Amino acid sequence: MKQQDERPKILVVDDEPTNLQILREVLNQDYRLLFARDGEKALQLAADELPHLILLDVMMPGLTGLETCQRLKANPATQAIPVIFVTALSDVRDESAGFEAGGVDYITKPISPPVVRARVKTHLSLVHADALKKTRLQIIQCLGRAAEYRDNETGLHSIRMSHYSRILALAAGFSTGFADELFYAAPMHDIGKIGTPDGILLRPGKLSAEEWTIMQQHVHIGAEILGEHDSPLLQMARVIALAHHEKFDGSGYPYKLVGEAIPIEARIVAIADVFDALTSVRPYKKAWSVEEAVALLQAEKGKHFDPELVDLFLGQLPALLEIKERYAESPEPPDLPAVPPPASV
Repeated sequence: MKQQDERPKILVVDDEPTNLQILREVLNQDYRLLFARDGEKALQLAADELPHLILLDVMMPGLTGLETCQRLKANPATQAIPVIFVTALSDVRDESAGFEAGGVDYITKPISPPVVRARVKTHLSLVHADALKKTRLQIIQCLGRAAEYRDNETGLHSIRMSHYSRILALAAGFSTGFADELFYAAPMHDIGKIGTPDGILLRPGKLSAEEWTIMQQHVHIGAEILGEHDSPLLQMARVIALAHHEKFDGSGYPYKLVGEAIPIEARIVAIADVFDALTSVRPYKKAWSVEEAVALLQAEKGKHFDPELVDLFLGQLPALLEIKERYAESPEPPDLPAVPPPASV
């Protein structure tokens, strides 16, 4: 059986055969190479072959390199492919134009083979890192959805409360990076429900004291599932899983933390999660109106929820309602009782 060539795939685009040959000699040993002599052919090859990286000349007949790059970035199928311009144009304005067109780097001719190899290796490493991050986030989202299936919820709940959490984090003055990590970590808040018995998890009525003790264990189970890792994202997810049922007045669980002793990410997710649970249909209840949910949040300021965060959350209500509408559930079935969520929420 022929062994598959797993070397990264690079598309080299230049109208001069001599330049293509030089780059072939520099890169052929470590990479699979595709070649195009004009922009139209480059666009076709990029869409068909989806190379890991494109080396693109600027001055070409027909479509210039800048125009080719702009069209690559306008196509959802090719927009993520990094483009390095390789050109004789060395003016600062030319470099700026290349970056504005969507290029990630700029190499001037005549090329230095060590520089080309180093730049290619660096950008392919970034591509690999991005792919690993994307895969990790997809796995994390699948874990969050697994917990929701156990709890008769849908993936839309996960999407909405994640957006709510991100909006609140930004309103509270946190960086975009922190808000984005919170967006990806939030869906795992109830991952521990995977280990909760169905007879307890799915019961709409009040739980007995013994059953309630078992229900509360889902926060520890979630922390154990997520484990302890170097990844800041998984660290945040573990903190949220463990602490999102703590209450501002110390009456929550598992550790009865009070006020700002509760991690900020857990305080944010608690508000986002409850707001969405209240305003969403569940098998056991109708959705509360937004006004009813807002009234509950106001009533629980300083009790269940951080009062400052509640005010910030409600100050973002137009943006929250836009998310609610964008990711709306199917119309609720008739004859559902208008009851509050069970104790597991």
